[in-house]
Amino acid sequence: MRTPKFLVAMTNVANIKLIENSSELLSLIDQCLELEAYALDTEFHREKSYYPKLALIQINYGTGVALVDPTAISLSPLQELFNSQQIAVMHACAQDLEVLQHYCNARPKEIFDTQIAAGFLGLRTPSLSALHEKFLKKKLPKGERLTDWLQRPLSKRQIEYAAADVADLLEIYKILTSQLIKRERFEWAKDEFEIIKNRMNGSKDPSESWVRIKETRHLGVEGRGVAQSIAEWREIEARSLDVPARFILSDIAVVSISQKLPKTIGQLLTVRGVDKKRFTDERARKILELVSQGKNQKVDIPIEKNEKQLDPNLRPAVALISAWLAQFAKDSDLDPALLGTRADIETLLRGDGQSRLSEGWRHEYVGVPIRKLLEGSASLAFVHGRLRMEDR
Repeated sequence: MRTPKFLVAMTNVANIKLIENSSELLSLIDQCLELEAYALDTEFHREKSYYPKLALIQINYGTGVALVDPTAISLSPLQELFNSQQIAVMHACAQDLEVLQHYCNARPKEIFDTQIAAGFLGLRTPSLSALHEKFLKKKLPKGERLTDWLQRPLSKRQIEYAAADVADLLEIYKILTSQLIKRERFEWAKDEFEIIKNRMNGSKDPSESWVRIKETRHLGVEGRGVAQSIAEWREIEARSLDVPARFILSDIAVVSISQKLPKTIGQLLTVRGVDKKRFTDERARKILELVSQGKNQKVDIPIEKNEKQLDPNLRPAVALISAWLAQFAKDSDLDPALLGTRADIETLLRGDGQSRLSEGWRHEYVGVPIRKLLEGSASLAFVHGRLRMEDR
């Protein structure tokens, strides 16, 4: 991503248009391709479906805000914009990227996430509203946050609410970028944007879905195999029917079945979490088949989920380093979550994976000092109410 050359950012947008045909969308894309950056947001629902239901795309194209209606037109032309060098300015973009990838078969190649960027200036996971209040002294409308975005026609309040999310985002982008460059942290932010984009590569492997159920970590060998088999089947079923996985079988049912290992339909229907009303004989037989198969599979707990891999002698170091990182983040005007988590520290200390603290700017600022601390060439001191690391 290039360091941007600023154009005059637009505020107080009055020009809002609804894009409902392909020619208007193509015209919008042409306008965006002339810009250094455009602002982007989405509105979607995912409460009752496996895949999110995209209801609206908001784009600030420099002289106005366009609301693209995905229920009326194909979004494939957006691939040209997303694959271009133009910067998509977004806020907390992870879910938006997922939605755009699913519906457009593409997502912006260049992004600037205002929430992440603000974290490098000391703000702790700020909301979009918080950024407006801090930098622009404005309040965003809140009334339509939980509205039905799939209803048509959209109401005037819905349109104004949706447009407000991107109306001033280019101005905030300009302010954040200027401050990041001034503090020599723009490259840090770019590295973090790349991490966010890379997390979106590839689809989730159904065979690994059991790991996302926290309670499965405590299962025995047979139980883990059963949990993997059932969770994988549940994920595939949910995808094919486009319903949330919990509609097929709840998490607690997956864990309970993996603990009880039922052999008959009668035993299965007494397991906690199993909804008898949703269970046909065919589905019950399928689950029993999965139980039988899963018991014979050897499934290990993933290393990154296995806290026992950490040397017990290093556990006190995790708490101490966590406290120092929190202090370092505060002193350096950084969001502590951006600097490093407890999991990052444990991964670094175990040495069996790639910790964020062992690469890039984090390695230089905190990874190296942590190594010195562990090697005994540095120590921590409590000075004037603060933890400080000092070379010996």
